[in-house]
Amino acid sequence: MDELYRQYSRIVFHFLYKKCKDPALAEDLMQETFLKALERLDSYDHSCKLSTWLCQIAKHLLYQHWDKSHRVQLEELDESLQSRQDTAQHAMARVELADVWDRLQALPPDARKTVELRVLGDLSFREIGDILGKTENWARVTFYRAKLALIQNE
Repeated sequence: MDELYRQYSRIVFHFLYKKCKDPALAEDLMQETFLKALERLDSYDHSCKLSTWLCQIAKHLLYQHWDKSHRVQLEELDESLQSRQDTAQHAMARVELADVWDRLQALPPDARKTVELRVLGDLSFREIGDILGKTENWARVTFYRAKLALIQNE
């Protein structure tokens, strides 16, 4: 593996650096690439050059890094936006929620129960049908019609 590292580390580093423009990140991901390659060396089938295979591993690791970083940035942005909401926005949201709740209570019992199980219970239409003794298709249609009724009664 040492020989493999000496022979291909520069290629992998330059490949990563060209994509991310961050030498520290490229170095870290290069190290991780060789660890992954060592773990998966038996899966290398010689259908491409070894350098290509290593760069593919590096590319996937880079994409995973970006995906994680993007999620963290979105979470931070979401927290920042939430902290900036003022009391009036919270009050308005509560009024709107109360209005939706009132409209939900006005639905027929089966429709209301279907919406509650789908939205609050996060159940599939099949599970809702089983619980209510109906078919999956019935649950799907009932939910759709209830949703239309809630929208139309705004």
